[in-house]
Amino acid sequence: MKFTMYHSCITVLDLERSEKFYEEALGLKVLRRIDAEDGSSRLAFMGSADNPCQLELTWLADRTEPYDLGDNEIHIGFRVDDFDAAHAMHEKMGCICFDNPDFGVYFIEDPDGYWMEIIPTR
Repeated sequence: MKFTMYHSCITVLDLERSEKFYEEALGLKVLRRIDAEDGSSRLAFMGSADNPCQLELTWLADRTEPYDLGDNEIHIGFRVDDFDAAHAMHEKMGCICFDNPDFGVYFIEDPDGYWMEIIPTR
């Protein structure tokens, strides 16, 4: 039996804003969408052609208040081939929330407060 990670899901308040952030910050594109027939929810699966793992953004129509992320100790890691250029871009975007030069990584924060770890390809 073989398992392959397919996607990770986060819930967002503004789907279009989140799609734009992930496209600009991480180069992800919307690969497919699923809309509930009754309009109660919308899913956007974001990813890239060269990576089988996708990020599912889930929007719920009846949600108006920010999600409680607790201590926000959960994150999703992304490797990047040009760490310095990525850091400069994210710094310009103003989305770096924690820089850890001792570990050689940093974190960016999306519009809903989720953290994404940026790791150099080693």
